[in-house]
Amino acid sequence: MALKGNILSGLVTFEVAARLGSFTKTAMRLHITTGAISQQINLLENQLSIKLFERHSRGINLTDDGRKLYQAVKRNFADIENTLDDIKQGQSLDGEIKLKLTPSFAYKWLIPRLQKFYNLYPNISIQTYAEGALVDYQDRSFDLAIDYGQSPYVNQGAKLLLNEQFIPVMSPSYFERFNWQDNSVTQQKKLWQSVTLLHDAMPWRHAKRHAEWHYWFDQMKIKADSNQGHFFNRTDMAMAAAEAGLGVALARYALVAEDFKQGRLMSPFQAIEANTGYYIIQHRTSAVIQCFKSWLLAESASVE
Repeated sequence: MALKGNILSGLVTFEVAARLGSFTKTAMRLHITTGAISQQINLLENQLSIKLFERHSRGINLTDDGRKLYQAVKRNFADIENTLDDIKQGQSLDGEIKLKLTPSFAYKWLIPRLQKFYNLYPNISIQTYAEGALVDYQDRSFDLAIDYGQSPYVNQGAKLLLNEQFIPVMSPSYFERFNWQDNSVTQQKKLWQSVTLLHDAMPWRHAKRHAEWHYWFDQMKIKADSNQGHFFNRTDMAMAAAEAGLGVALARYALVAEDFKQGRLMSPFQAIEANTGYYIIQHRTSAVIQCFKSWLLAESASVE
């Protein structure tokens, strides 16, 4: 049942009356007449087709249905109050966080979402540093770091933020140049000899420059040369090259949602598990840092 505004208003009156056990006390609490309270409860009972109170000369008592509804309303009103308290507490948090992460994750995932965080916590400032392709997670001059790497991650104390998937991406014009529908062995061999691969050559420390494409071909059971094409030191550069029509980039699925939506990139394949992920490394603890970390985890959970 969709609750209309007058039903919600009646539930507020009902909750007070059920809690106080008296229409008279409810009228005094809400600063309206006892008759108005009785009228609102009668209207609510009619709208819900439920008898909520037994009326008698000594006052009122909840019916069995009324008790069930009261417990549900009380629980939900408490949740609303707690949420409002959390929001007010969050708005009062004040401080600065130094965050280090990869440029690709900053540009493609975090920055488009940051305004949502600032709307909730306007007095917290995130100082974001995305200096190079690889993150020095041991640099303790930062409060938090977000790094990309293989699972399990090298730092056992890190917290998984987001599991990653791989998906080959290309521009619409590049897609039209090849036959992606023929899955025969002969056609697949010809296809992957013809296309140009675009690589993130530095996905994590000590990785071979073709590590991600090699993994994808192995998982897809495709025999192809994974060590050919153009190489970049950042995955967003490889995706930009794909958008420009230079070839096929092996994208991290979490970073290409907007590119797909805008039609800049497309793929004839489904994403597969990458056995990699983004991890949070925490060097300091404070209410502000914990607040941002919790928000990051909640935001990542909402898109998985």
